[in-house]
Amino acid sequence: MFIINCKNYEEISGNKILEFVKIAEKISKKYKIKIAIAPPQHLIGLVANSSIPILAQHVDDSKIGSTTGFMIPELLKISKVSGSLINHSEHRISSDEISKLVLKLHELKMISVVCVKDVAEAKKYSKLNPDYIAIEPPELIGSGKAVSNEKPDVIIKAADAVKSAKNTTKLLCGAGIVSGQDVSKALELGSKGILVASGIIKAKNWTKIIEEFSKAMI
Repeated sequence: MFIINCKNYEEISGNKILEFVKIAEKISKKYKIKIAIAPPQHLIGLVANSSIPILAQHVDDSKIGSTTGFMIPELLKISKVSGSLINHSEHRISSDEISKLVLKLHELKMISVVCVKDVAEAKKYSKLNPDYIAIEPPELIGSGKAVSNEKPDVIIKAADAVKSAKNTTKLLCGAGIVSGQDVSKALELGSKGILVASGIIKAKNWTKIIEEFSKAMI
């Protein structure tokens, strides 16, 4: 799994998201790599009908109806959104909310990607059996210093923690990944995919960098 979190970067604003998703669709098909995009929340509707999975960057444990401003899982499902990131380091939520959201997305047959900051959280939340655990040491996010190079032991230990849960959860690696070499190293250490943001979105040539990452995953 190759997830690209667009965050709220200006580079992806407005109709640029349409161009970006089209590029990802072509590369996904060309290399037979599963690529998912998490666009800015307000742009989800523009790309929800894409041929690749579209994820929300955050979702709330709230209900359909009088819940102004909340991201409702059931409504995302109806809008053909495939799933959501949960507990990203820039949008942390409580353990109770994480548990409820993983269960809710599972019931809705939507993809759940629980973001964790360390091995202890990877071990704790993998027991909930989300589709993915994405480990991202906060200090390396957006740093250009890949966790696979700076803290390889974190990936190894997180992979072991996820395996110990003995379920279907897979480990993704994030934080500071900016090259195909970073991707290859993460996979060698036990990751089953990557979660990236600025390393892709802020690149001058989206096609070139997404292809570089995709080739590294084959």
